[in-house]
Amino acid sequence: MARLPGVERPERVVCHVDVDCFYAACERLREPELVGEPVVVGMGYEPGDSHGAVATASYEARAFGVESAMAISEALERLPRRADADPSDPTAPDSDETGYYRPVEMEFYESVSTEVKRVLDEAAETVRNVSIDEAYLDLGELPWSDAEAFGRDVRAEIAAEAGVVASVGIAPTMSTAKLASDADKPDGLVVVRPGEVERFLAPMDVVDLHGVGPVTAAELRRMGFETAGELAAADEPALVDAFGERGRELVAQARGVDNREVEPRGRPKSLSRESAFVEPTTDRGEKRTKVRSLAAAVTERATAKDALYKTIGIKVVEPPFEVNTRERSLSGPVDDPDLVEAVALELLEEFDEVAVRKLGVRVSNLSFDDRQQATIDAWDGDDADDPRRRHRRRNGQADLTEFE
Repeated sequence: MARLPGVERPERVVCHVDVDCFYAACERLREPELVGEPVVVGMGYEPGDSHGAVATASYEARAFGVESAMAISEALERLPRRADADPSDPTAPDSDETGYYRPVEMEFYESVSTEVKRVLDEAAETVRNVSIDEAYLDLGELPWSDAEAFGRDVRAEIAAEAGVVASVGIAPTMSTAKLASDADKPDGLVVVRPGEVERFLAPMDVVDLHGVGPVTAAELRRMGFETAGELAAADEPALVDAFGERGRELVAQARGVDNREVEPRGRPKSLSRESAFVEPTTDRGEKRTKVRSLAAAVTERATAKDALYKTIGIKVVEPPFEVNTRERSLSGPVDDPDLVEAVALELLEEFDEVAVRKLGVRVSNLSFDDRQQATIDAWDGDDADDPRRRHRRRNGQADLTEFE
């Protein structure tokens, strides 16, 4: 996604991205027949297992009263398993009132999350990932007139690259941006411009404000506050008396005041680039050309971030969505684009004969501390041969393992 040229603007522009029903969306990637069906992801619904809780319920499952954190036993009462529906058994549940239950597969969900994060890293210089399916972006000097187009582009790229649907909120503050992304789910886009914040917040239920749970909401209602607008007009000292300093924060949030900055959480653990083919291909030349381009892009990004890398890997997605990953670790950190290309192409050889819908190249085990060992030659001077040959001979028996 191309960045827009910088312009003068006094306000901050904050974007909040939240993937809708993320775990359920991931399950639908693997099983497209689940699209449009009630899907519950969690643990504890295997035969004879009565313990566990719902991790995610699709919107179709929520229509039956199934919610996140609900006990699986209660979820099954409200929405029996589709597998238990039997038209020939009058005591069995009606098929139209049943759903699909799937166990949590965190490794797969994290692989999809990585694709989403890659899109976001391309879209903005500053990204704060707050969970596997949620992030804030500081849009820098993006003019407000282009905010809606930016949001549309982000949603479209997430859908195209990761295969999941996200809701986007854009506003002058982090708290309002999050409320905006929640306001029109699923697949929503809400832009709240400066001057519109208080009007946008005013009708919201107090329980929707950031950090307000059922207990705090009940106390606010007891005090006569049902909406953010009523809270914004409150006597601040009364709220401080009731909730301490948090009361002051609640009033500020209801008024649209939030001075927090979008700050990244630590340095990245890996850098990657991925790209899909228009149609799945078995053409070896096409696949190798794609990997060369991806290797160049990911190493350019690593160099721009002053990152050395010790592990080089590829991702190969076979249709419909079978994800394969392979990697190889070096004996020390390097900054060597040619080496990344050579290793990636070598790993790709395993998939020469298979149809591929998407390819990716990744460098990981990053180091930001010492760029004096930035090439293969700096740490492998015991052999006068070509660096690429030295690497292949030394690592000829290296394991091809899945990404960690």
